[in-house]
Amino acid sequence: MRTMNSLMSEIEQAKKIVVCGHIMPDGDCISSVMSLSLGLEKLGKKVTPAIDWEIPSKFYEFPHVDKIIPYSEELQLSDLLIVVDASSPDRIGGFQSLMKSGIRTIVIDHHKTNTYFGNVCWVDPKYSSTAQMVYHLLKLLDVNYDEELALLNYLGIATDTGFFRYSSVDASVFEDAADLVRQGARPDVVSRIILDSRRIEEFYLEREALAKLKLCCDGKFAYSYLEKESFDKYGMTTNDFIGFVGELRSINTVEVAMFASEASKGEAHVSLRSKCYFDVSEVALAFGGGGHERAAGFTLKYEGELLKAIKEVIEFIEERLRDSEN
Repeated sequence: MRTMNSLMSEIEQAKKIVVCGHIMPDGDCISSVMSLSLGLEKLGKKVTPAIDWEIPSKFYEFPHVDKIIPYSEELQLSDLLIVVDASSPDRIGGFQSLMKSGIRTIVIDHHKTNTYFGNVCWVDPKYSSTAQMVYHLLKLLDVNYDEELALLNYLGIATDTGFFRYSSVDASVFEDAADLVRQGARPDVVSRIILDSRRIEEFYLEREALAKLKLCCDGKFAYSYLEKESFDKYGMTTNDFIGFVGELRSINTVEVAMFASEASKGEAHVSLRSKCYFDVSEVALAFGGGGHERAAGFTLKYEGELLKAIKEVIEFIEERLRDSEN
């Protein structure tokens, strides 16, 4: 309660607010940035929604996403920075400079690997998503929802629970989602945009990634990777191919899945997923990243070939997987 009182006091005193999400944004990040921004605007605040990364193209089908801006040195000074869905300051890109300038900072996040880097930190891994936390905050602030706000807020809850399939889903998730639907959210619209609008080039990339698929540890660990040349061949970026690690996890014998996508020479994004008992956040933390027990990731920097670079990660996971079964 003290944390919430402090958080609400910071918001009440601020007139100009930047709401910032993490690099390599997913549905929960984009939802949290936009729903919190719209909600605070309804309270009369001047709000700048911000993510220092290219937004995946499919999200532009949702209202107001085109208002999200990247970091710029010309960004107007604000009274308050609210960081959502980011576990450490390096995850917000250029917006770290705002923190270094001394701006008051609130952190709202549900990752257990959060480093509590704000002046006020509301971090609670019991929530299914940061979007669900935003929903509860806006309710406490007596924000009146309209259809657009409800849709954007629902987006994050739906995507970060795997459309209500993950172990993070409890009765409160369904209750909050149902309330957002009552207020105008359209589950069919969210599922169509996220699940049923894939480009044919994604299937070509998937074909190449499947050709590199490896199973080890008696089929319990699946991994694959794609170099930058593959993305360039089909005019795609790593942002356009973020769900494949989930496909690897869906293999019936697999407990742990890893997918590495080379964004540029010497830098790759590594995504990790697990099903039942393996904590992938510990792997991500060991390599400078973070996340949840069942979903995590990190950025890998290296010299030479991608496959050689991920060998250390593969061996680390294999060792942890063997230890977890002993």
